[in-house]
Amino acid sequence: MSGRELVTKAVLFQGPERVPYTLPEEFGSDMIGTGVGPDPAWKPSFLPTDTKWEDEWHCVWERLSGDISKGQVTGHPLKSYDDFDSFQWPNFKIPERYKNMKEAVKNNVQDKFVIASIDFSLMHRLEYLRGHENAWTDPYLESENLCKLLDKLATLANDQVDMVAEAGVHGIVSADDLGFQDRPMVSPEIFHKFFAPFYKKVYQHAREKGLLCFLHSCGYIIDLLDDLIDAGLQVIQMDQQENMGLENLGRRFGGRICFWCPVDIQKTMNYGSIEDVKNYAKKLIDTLGCFNGGFIAKWYPAPDAVGHTKEKIKAMCETFISYGSTFYKKSKS
Repeated sequence: MSGRELVTKAVLFQGPERVPYTLPEEFGSDMIGTGVGPDPAWKPSFLPTDTKWEDEWHCVWERLSGDISKGQVTGHPLKSYDDFDSFQWPNFKIPERYKNMKEAVKNNVQDKFVIASIDFSLMHRLEYLRGHENAWTDPYLESENLCKLLDKLATLANDQVDMVAEAGVHGIVSADDLGFQDRPMVSPEIFHKFFAPFYKKVYQHAREKGLLCFLHSCGYIIDLLDDLIDAGLQVIQMDQQENMGLENLGRRFGGRICFWCPVDIQKTMNYGSIEDVKNYAKKLIDTLGCFNGGFIAKWYPAPDAVGHTKEKIKAMCETFISYGSTFYKKSKS
């Protein structure tokens, strides 16, 4: 099977020949990543520096000198909903934004799964636009305006979905960290009422366009997965599982959603032995991938930021490949 076939069958529980993976270059990948490009005509309102800049949503970002993180938003352009109607939203219908995406599809001679990153974040973008205090009080104080804003964010995401589907990619992915270490960022009730309908608006539209739907989300999100699955999400990319319980995830959601994971980046990859890493990699496949699919192996592409050693990365990748290559053959024999 090609990479596209392997990933698709894993996501749809249709029996891939082996566990698909996205690993460092020396180990290979069944997927090609691409994304929506910048607006070529957009200009920031001030000259950006290494420590302060503005994005297309007019959010101002800052970070300390020498900091390698993405920084944090310090300028929130939609503090008042009075500015909603005059707000200058990004334009995602510009064909030039998708030029590189079309090239990636055209050059995909190995028939890998092409996944496109889109600018779609309900939780984070709400906070970036409105500010922390406003974002978390809006469900109680500005419920009608909150729904209007979330609907706008979903509409802009669907503009991208239309363009991405036209470019010929196979799936979309976005990032929205929805959890703290031990609980969701909002209550499941608030998530269900305000956020889930707009995830559904995007995921249903994408699936109608023939795209598979992926979401990266970190933290304790197990209490939100039912809503995300009902919304149409097909793949959850989570870098940590031990805070929710790997067996718990498999028992409640195995066979209902595909998991795209590395060995837990905060616990076993940091504090476990080489043997622990190998065993956990096998356990991921055993627990989440035993549903005629349901698991895609992954590495964490910023290992220095989280203290992962080359030895543990190598052990993880080799185990994913070797164990994953025979897993489905054994289950059929």
